Amino acid sequence: MAAYDYDLFVIGGGSGGVRAARIAAGHGAKVALAEEYRMGGTCVIRGCVPKKLLVYASRFRDEFEDAGGFGWSVGESTFDWPTLIANKDREIARLEGIYRNVLKRPGVEIFDTRAVLKGPHEVHLAKPDRTVTARTILIATGGWPVVDRKVSGYEHFITSNEAFHLQKMPERIAIVGGGYIAVEFAGIFAGLGAETTLVYRGEKILRGFDEELRDDLTKESRQRGIRVVTGKVFAKIEKTKSGLVGTYNDGETIVADQIMVATGRAPNTAGIGLELAGVVLGERGEIKVDATSQSNVPGIYAIGDVTDRVNLTPVAIREGHAFSDSLFGKRSWTVDHDLVPTGVFSTPEIGTVGLPEHEAAKTYGKLDIYKSRFTPLKGTLSGRKEKTLLKLVVDVASQKVVGCHVLGPDAAEIVQMAAIAMRMGATKADFDATIALHPTMAEELVTMREKWMPLAAAAE
Repeated sequence: MAAYDYDLFVIGGGSGGVRAARIAAGHGAKVALAEEYRMGGTCVIRGCVPKKLLVYASRFRDEFEDAGGFGWSVGESTFDWPTLIANKDREIARLEGIYRNVLKRPGVEIFDTRAVLKGPHEVHLAKPDRTVTARTILIATGGWPVVDRKVSGYEHFITSNEAFHLQKMPERIAIVGGGYIAVEFAGIFAGLGAETTLVYRGEKILRGFDEELRDDLTKESRQRGIRVVTGKVFAKIEKTKSGLVGTYNDGETIVADQIMVATGRAPNTAGIGLELAGVVLGERGEIKVDATSQSNVPGIYAIGDVTDRVNLTPVAIREGHAFSDSLFGKRSWTVDHDLVPTGVFSTPEIGTVGLPEHEAAKTYGKLDIYKSRFTPLKGTLSGRKEKTLLKLVVDVASQKVVGCHVLGPDAAEIVQMAAIAMRMGATKADFDATIALHPTMAEELVTMREKWMPLAAAAE
């Protein structure tokens, strides 16, 4: 039997890779991990965590405005972008240290360098310049922002990576895209006072979400001063003395200090030697894997966004845990990618789990729809007119709740708990039998009784 330097070598120090390495080492495996940038990956370094810190910052404007209705007199307020970024950087550095310690405690060897496959069991490390061997290799390199290089002047675009490190907050910004990242950053910059335009090629933002969530968030975003432009893309970007001039495909122009592209992330598989090992990739460059996260090459596995399955950090973490338990802990299990809750940290916020109404109609046919749209209690004194939406999608035949969608304050916190009930197969009767916690926004989920006509039926 061949002798290997390591039982497991992990390429990528994001949340999924770190979890896999830590669990494997805890099971007694000899483990090494290579990360060429900073430990923590997209989520911790340039994604979920710093983004939500910026979201918090952007929402203080609402708090200052609302305070008057509750008897508070708030003086003149000012915002300082460099202070926010410096404090954010300090927190991210602290979290990176935690990730390193999580690996060091069980004895994982860390290489702060680029790692490239040289074969099914070989990994070349740039620093030091040497090749190591491993019985099992796990690819956890995540995703990378997509930039359309066919756009003339594309080099003037920034992505979310750069947005976290801008020395100066733009007074005018255009954000290209209609998904999580684009919508969230539009809310961030608008909340901090920037003139914000959201440009999306489709008819509605947040493709794949429940239609009413999409419509309501668009309405609320516009009321917050975000200019939502749909059905357009940029054809050209020019740098001028007055700023960046973006020309749409219909000839209209816009002037901004920054133009940010947030049109998705592609699997980060280029240049890491997958072809040398014979690993099969999909159309988007994703590593094709089976339910156990194994590629077509025995001994080479992949988890997280690099597989382009469900591209969310908690999913990558769970995939990493399942991988290590199964291979090194003698506890074989796989990840169920159904009923994964997710949040969009826009303002107002979205939380959702299960199927949107239009997808549920295709799957189950007849549906019962329950929804409640209202002004939250806080808005009664503050005068804020922003509406909240809570919606349940129920399969008529089984009466199971197959979709839960919330738009409003703390929506993600509410849906996280609803997801537990739905995974246990909760029916509408189970929701109805639960005593409401009053006064809360979430209580609407257990007090809604009036059925609404499904969109599919209304269209007939």
